[in-house]
Amino acid sequence: MSAAPVDLGGWLHDLSPILFEVGGFAIRWYGLSYLAGFAAAYVLLRFLAKRHATVIPGERVFDVILALVVGVVVGGRLGYVLLYDPKLLGFVDGFPFWGVLAVNNGGMSSHGGIVGVILAAWKVSRGYKNEEGAIEGRCPPLHAMDMCALIAPAGLFFGRIANFINGELLGKIVAKPGEPAPWWAVRYPQEILGEPDERLPHSDSDWESIVRLSRDAAIGDETWVAGYERLMTAVQKGDAAAQAAIQPLLSARYPTQLMQAALDGLLVGVVVWIVAMNRRVPGVIGAWFLIVYGLGRVPMDLLRLPDAGIAQFGGITRGQFYSGLMVAAGIALLLWVTKRGGERLSGGWARQSP
Repeated sequence: MSAAPVDLGGWLHDLSPILFEVGGFAIRWYGLSYLAGFAAAYVLLRFLAKRHATVIPGERVFDVILALVVGVVVGGRLGYVLLYDPKLLGFVDGFPFWGVLAVNNGGMSSHGGIVGVILAAWKVSRGYKNEEGAIEGRCPPLHAMDMCALIAPAGLFFGRIANFINGELLGKIVAKPGEPAPWWAVRYPQEILGEPDERLPHSDSDWESIVRLSRDAAIGDETWVAGYERLMTAVQKGDAAAQAAIQPLLSARYPTQLMQAALDGLLVGVVVWIVAMNRRVPGVIGAWFLIVYGLGRVPMDLLRLPDAGIAQFGGITRGQFYSGLMVAAGIALLLWVTKRGGERLSGGWARQSP
């Protein structure tokens, strides 16, 4: 990233969502974040199997990850559609014909992804047939969910980093265009095309300057929007003139994607792995995941913009409401499994058992 001028403060977001492109084929950071998350999950689950912290057989780890891939992708997309934008359930004339499959419209829901992981964990708990047709690796569903709770934070971390690189899921404004901002604030060129006008604080003169710069960057009879996209590309390629021109015309915002990476990924991961140091009754680790994740997300939505065009629940956002339900479910689960007791099958990675 390039530092903004000293009198303005903050950072200009100049990261490209594309790692490299060859012949129209692009490798994007967002796709790589999914690969990194699942690769980390594979390594962590193998580690847990070797430390006898799970009853899932080590040779079945790859099968578990495949189940999680389906759970995360399907659950994340369906979660967004059902929880945030049900109109995408409708069919349209053009490709891909069904709004659910139009992943460029809307996105993925972390809450839906977590539900998908829970369902995948149930599938994993049913075990797998070996070559002789016998079932191996069968375990309590709560134990499989505990293992998912231990490996999921890695995927959440990489996903939020990808959100930051893409310049999406923006935070609220801390300084208007041209105003001084804290050193930690970020100015995103993506806000101009990604946010509705009513959520942008730009003056008429700001818009005149943005349109003028965009038309200067346009080729032939392209619209100013196409010109602005070219201007963003120039910023991402390190064009100093383009960066200097656009910087004063951008708001400075909370870097909520990085803050969520720290909360959803690092903090949740640290807590559940500390809980799992010793053997636990199945369900305890998963309960702590739900509690800590939800508690981190509720205040974060005070700094993060809710999805544009999506109705919220009065004075709270949909994300806060769903996260509150997660906290309540986690507390209820923790109380229930603690009272019920049972064999301690989950965790214990700090001391390798025979």
